[in-house]
Formats: sequence, C-alpha cells, structure tokens
Amino acid sequence: MIVATAPYAAACAALHAAVFPVGEAWNTAVFAELLASPAVLALIEEGGGLVLIRRAADEAEILTLGTEPARRRQGVARRLLSAALEWAATSGATQVFLEVAESNAAARALYAALGFKPCGRRPSYYGDGADALILRLALQAAAPGTG
Repeated sequence: MIVATAPYAAACAALHAAVFPVGEAWNTAVFAELLASPAVLALIEEGGGLVLIRRAADEAEILTLGTEPARRRQGVARRLLSAALEWAATSGATQVFLEVAESNAAARALYAALGFKPCGRRPSYYGDGADALILRLALQAAAPGTG
C-alpha cells in the first residue's frame, strides 16, 4: 500500500477514472488540491484501488473509496478502508462519516461489516438521481479493521 502524496495526483486520477463512471471521476487538479492538505490521507493499492480520507477536528470523512473492477471481491477495499480508519483513530478522530449510493449493496455490506450505521439520507444526491445514505462509525465503539 502506498501513501499517495502530491506527485501521485495523476496516478490517483487515472485510478479513479478506472473505478468510477465517466463524469463522476475526479481529475488530476482535484487530487492535487486534496493531496496538498495535511488533513487528507490518500492510500493506493497498486493496480487495485484507492481511498481518500479527510480529518477535521474529531471527525473524519471518507471522500472516496474504489476498487478496479478486475480486483473487486478480493479484499482490496476492506484493506484500504481499514488502514484509513486506523489513521483516523490515531489522528484523533472519534467518528467517521461517508456517503454511499443506496443501490450499492456490495459497498453497504462492507461498511456494515466494519460497523458503519446509517445516520441520514441525501435524496437524489448522485447524477443518476440515486439517493445517498450517510453512514457513521463511532471509532470508540468499533476498532478499525475489525468486522
């Protein structure tokens, strides 16, 4: 697993484009801006996936998590997310939030297995009109990497 810093912005953008539909992928400039922040951690599993997490005070947010289609169902997302949660806990976060498409059953199952619980909904949040579920993990209640 690689900690992605500013020089990895283009690689992150290419990986994001391989994971997300056209129009939803972030470009190099977006990644460059995020990777310049000391409050953001980006991790890449070479040839497989990436996660970005941002901490603000005692909260953290998973900004994006994705696995290349050929590497799905092989534990890539779980490893990336577990590492991000560990970073959040050690950097002082007590809770982590994320958004997931209500229709994304595989992602929702992963998040539930790690202890995330629904705490809200954003109607018609995604470009296709799908709702986003807001999930929360209390880091004191569920140790990162378990589930």
